[in-house]
Amino acid sequence: MSRPGIVDTRPGDSIPGDIPRRDQRRLDQARRPGRRDRAGHTGPLDKRERRERRRSFRRPERTEQTARANQSSLGGRHLGIGLSFSGGFIALFLFGQFAVQWFDYPTPMPSLIAWILLMTVTILSLITVQRLAARMPDWLYAAALASGAAVVVLDLIGSWGEPGSDVHPTAAAAVGTLLISLATVRRGRDLVTAALILALLLVIGALTEERTDPLTLAPVLLTLSLAVLPPLLGVATVRAFRRMAQRELDLVLVQSTISQPQFAVGMLASEDLARIDLDAETLLDDVAKGRTALPLSIEKSTTAASLATQLRLHLIRGRRETWLYHAITESEFLAPSVNLTDPSGLAGMLDPAQRDALLRTIWLLISDTTRSEASVSLSLGPIRPTHGVTARQKLRFPIELTTTGVPRRRVDPETWEAIRRVGPHVDSSRDGSLHVEIECSIDNPADA
Repeated sequence: MSRPGIVDTRPGDSIPGDIPRRDQRRLDQARRPGRRDRAGHTGPLDKRERRERRRSFRRPERTEQTARANQSSLGGRHLGIGLSFSGGFIALFLFGQFAVQWFDYPTPMPSLIAWILLMTVTILSLITVQRLAARMPDWLYAAALASGAAVVVLDLIGSWGEPGSDVHPTAAAAVGTLLISLATVRRGRDLVTAALILALLLVIGALTEERTDPLTLAPVLLTLSLAVLPPLLGVATVRAFRRMAQRELDLVLVQSTISQPQFAVGMLASEDLARIDLDAETLLDDVAKGRTALPLSIEKSTTAASLATQLRLHLIRGRRETWLYHAITESEFLAPSVNLTDPSGLAGMLDPAQRDALLRTIWLLISDTTRSEASVSLSLGPIRPTHGVTARQKLRFPIELTTTGVPRRRVDPETWEAIRRVGPHVDSSRDGSLHVEIECSIDNPADA
């Protein structure tokens, strides 16, 4: 179910051949007709379909390489430095608290050792991460967590005082600043788990200590907040930043499809064709150099037939898939939320300005809303008859755009400007959804 609900080709007869089950399923699903309602138009996507699309989405390898290559240059390193400085300020405040209550400690040496260990581990971890090209391997993260656990134990031992004393853990709370400095080099769930374990240890230490007045729990709550909230906020900030950066990269890569010809092969198909070409060259080279005897064995014959069939199917698909089809199916943000019906490939006839405006319209409708159930259904055609002097020079067809979960009042003015660039339009709203019909005029390819 990699691309359900997107129709950009006319269903054709399948070519016989032995194709691997994974490739055959992918090709069949790419040509599967979209879900239609009783009126015959493409219906809105429900939650199950959107969830299946997100789960089955496969990003092109070229997109993944671009995202990884630009992750640091898009400000991720600066974000990590900022989070480290924020954690440093919190650690400085806690160290000041440690100095203030120095003479109130029953035995201050364990807490002092805990602070020295924490500072050493933090500095060594940051230096090692920089030398490893902003990556933190598992062994280094495990060593940092073990050192953090030792800091917590030493500080709890040092702050364990008489009932009613004003001594509270400081180095143990500062372990959270170590976690926040690792927010850009480790997975968020790893840091969240470590922060929750740190909170559990602090709560156990607070509950096992004797107290004469329940009001003395207030400083404990402050210590717990300083220990747990910074890493959680750091993880949330990094996730939001990466989501934003990935969205912008996705838009840039999707916009590269605008310059494609009327029918073209997308990035995913190009990668598959490269794989098929490599397999075919390997097989032919084995035959030419005598590594594979003639006639071919049953296994080799089956492989050759599979490669030929896959190649023919890819070539047929490339003659019916437009730039808009590739822009939607190869986008992480558009694929789960956009339904396309374009059986005649009319999207490929749009000029570059209309293509850019149509793609920006879809993108803005999806990205301008915070509701995850927002979706857009897009239908192009059929071609309408033209009248007048320029009837033979122009082709006219409607573009029907229907949204779900995107009310008219939430549509940005820039979206309406992009719609007007595609063509004159008529819009209506019903049940909180927006319906726009665009009258698109293009040059007749026969007169080119």
